Amino acid sequence: MTLTELKYLIAVADEKHFGRAAERSFVSQPSLSAAIKNIEQELGVRIFERGKRGVELTDVGAEVVAQARRTLDEAARIKTVAKRGKGRYRLRLGVIHTIAPYLLPELVVALRKIAPEMSLDIEENMTVNLDRLLKSGELDAAIVALPYEAPGIEVEPVYDEEFLVAVPQGHPLARRRAIPVEELEPGELLLLPVGHCLRDQVLSACAEFTQPPPAGRHGNSLETLRSMVASGLGVTVLPATALTERYHTPLVKAVPFKEPKPKRRVAVAWRTAVARASAVRQLVEAIRSVALPVELLGRPEQPLGARRQA
Repeated sequence: MTLTELKYLIAVADEKHFGRAAERSFVSQPSLSAAIKNIEQELGVRIFERGKRGVELTDVGAEVVAQARRTLDEAARIKTVAKRGKGRYRLRLGVIHTIAPYLLPELVVALRKIAPEMSLDIEENMTVNLDRLLKSGELDAAIVALPYEAPGIEVEPVYDEEFLVAVPQGHPLARRRAIPVEELEPGELLLLPVGHCLRDQVLSACAEFTQPPPAGRHGNSLETLRSMVASGLGVTVLPATALTERYHTPLVKAVPFKEPKPKRRVAVAWRTAVARASAVRQLVEAIRSVALPVELLGRPEQPLGARRQA
């Protein structure tokens, strides 16, 4: 039996008249009578009897109608719960270490405006670990630096970010307006440890090095590298978002590279079969709306997948 048939049942019990019950239910009397007959046949009991005072409930019929009322009440509660929860959802987002501290403060604010109903779970990790979490379904999306490719994973580039040279105040390079890549000294260069994609990107940008940077000259985070530079231990290459006014220190000078300026491309990656595609779209829209020193790719209204990795 259906919820509609239960409504017919209650209408007859309330009106004690098939005609009035049919009118109240906006259905023809033959259709309503057929529905009641179907219920009685399905249950194997007689629910109504016709008497001098009209249609009367049998003893078992009274119990059936009481249960029907409870069932409809519970069904209404289900709709209330669904309506209350409509639009609320969680996005499990991974972000690599060299992006998270600089993008997330702006991104979270933007997401609250674009998708106030979104709950955000954030996992900060290395690309190799985010890749594993994406593939296993433990993450819905990740913000990574390209190149990044994986079977079953969609990639949407969102912005290009310039690299800058961070040098100690008083260093000869601090007086330069721009620095050619080939003028960086490998022996002075401070890097992230092996395994960080930013390390690989910096070394790729500095392919002119005749010898690799010496082992042991690394810090475990961009903030550690910045502190090492401030202490005069060397120079490093940082993304522009890590050298905004918010992170300024008078002990460190940011100097741009000469053209062609090395940069990284940042993208949102998500599983092709993700059930939260609308949340991913809102994430991309939010990233494209933030005020950061980056070159945005695509347009806020552009559908996912319209751009691909260059």
